Amino acid sequence: MIGAGIVLKSETVPIQTSGDVVLVRQRVRACAVEHRFTIVEQTKIVTAASELARNTLEHGLGGSVDLEVLKDGGRLGIRLRFQDRGPGIANIALALTDGYSSGKGLGLGLGGSKRLVHEFEIESSPSAGATVTVVRWK
Repeated sequence: MIGAGIVLKSETVPIQTSGDVVLVRQRVRACAVEHRFTIVEQTKIVTAASELARNTLEHGLGGSVDLEVLKDGGRLGIRLRFQDRGPGIANIALALTDGYSSGKGLGLGLGGSKRLVHEFEIESSPSAGATVTVVRWK
């Protein structure tokens, strides 16, 4: 798993409704503020979290996100692990291509999220759902 380090804080937020997507954004922002991430760092991790939470709900049929604060030497990070119960991602490389969408969106969610974080990993298999893990370091 990406994001080596000691877990200082951890919580799990369910993603079952659009209100949960809002809650994920709020929890991630509060965590970033609490740990003194800059406003730019906050915006990047919150934007990535919002896109990935929406994907978890819309394409993954719901799931959850594990929110963890990491310490690795002198650096601090936030790791988000989104897990869903959906059909999985058949072609990860294609899903990361800007402009590709399996739904009605613009096709910028996964690729855009990847550009907003320092570490990004997708694990998926057909009919077994997907797990997307991201880390943003301070």
